[in-house]
Amino acid sequence: DYEKLREIMATSRRAATANTSLLGRPVGANSEETRKRILDATMRCVAEVGYARATIREIAREADMTSGSLYHYFPNKAELVKATFDEVAMIAVPRLASAAEQNATVLDKLMAVLDESVRVMRDYPLAVAFDRAIRAESPQHLHLAQDSDTVFTELHNLIGEILQQAAREKVLGPRVDIDSAANAIYTIFRGLNEYAGTAPPRKEYEATVASLKQLLRGQLFAYGKLS
Repeated sequence: DYEKLREIMATSRRAATANTSLLGRPVGANSEETRKRILDATMRCVAEVGYARATIREIAREADMTSGSLYHYFPNKAELVKATFDEVAMIAVPRLASAAEQNATVLDKLMAVLDESVRVMRDYPLAVAFDRAIRAESPQHLHLAQDSDTVFTELHNLIGEILQQAAREKVLGPRVDIDSAANAIYTIFRGLNEYAGTAPPRKEYEATVASLKQLLRGQLFAYGKLS
């Protein structure tokens, strides 16, 4: 489940932090703040030009530091890109799951997941483009494409758990198949994710999510006015 995913990613991050300690960092540097600045710069560079064309020099320039200083934190580009992926993956699904857990009813859980997905996109506006870039071209030994699939699988599982609760509480329609319904909602979530990658204005994306919430609540159509 997503807790296992979080532990895998946390282990990866601890390993990266250990590597940083072994490399040594510049005297007086704030490790966490600098690391975040580097990861943000990596996400931007890879999202904009792709894995192959993103260079340590450009990433260091985006992070407002020298290449030599960056190497104190990460030994090479591959480790840097993997750490960037792990940072986002470790946050995204657990945040969605936590949002769902804070609500009791099935519909409120789905609304909370959608609301939190908007906040995640707001916090990581380049995450989708970054994910797309590493899927297109990244070293096979990093397994980033497979890890990305795992993240989406955990999202599917989260939706499935919410619908299983709906079945237990008998709030699903009498002929609704749980797996098919989970697939349908998951497909919509994936579509939203891809839509975010086309970089529409933020208000347009959030308005789209608001309309989806109306659809799930059965409020999108005025049935009495339909001929």
